[in-house]
Amino acid sequence: MSSGHKNPANVAGGLKATINNPNTSEEVKNNARDRLNDMQGAPSEVSQEQYEHHVLGGYKATLNNDRTSDEAKAKAHNVLDKAGQLEDFESGARETGGDQHRNHVLGGHKATLNNPNISESTKEHAREILDENEAL
Repeated sequence: MSSGHKNPANVAGGLKATINNPNTSEEVKNNARDRLNDMQGAPSEVSQEQYEHHVLGGYKATLNNDRTSDEAKAKAHNVLDKAGQLEDFESGARETGGDQHRNHVLGGHKATLNNPNISESTKEHAREILDENEAL
């Protein structure tokens, strides 16, 4: 790739990182959202909705992650509660017994094994988790 051309995937990744950075001002985050929307050709409202969906999904994953600190889980709990998602999440987790989440996590690890852009050390970590869960 020539030095004058930026990889759009890397630019999008940087914009997403800016949006998720708690130390970034709202003005800069909004500018990053606008640039990302322009790159994706999506209306702002849809992208904002998708963004919020992904962020809340990340907090839900935090609550289910055994390796997450109690402090991070408390923050996730508060964010989901403020967003009105906590009750739905907790009732859904009870109904599925966590199986749906577990299957999604294991599916993600399986996808990692087939992704050519993932490092070998990350693939090895995915294999370990799949082995631990007898999912290989």
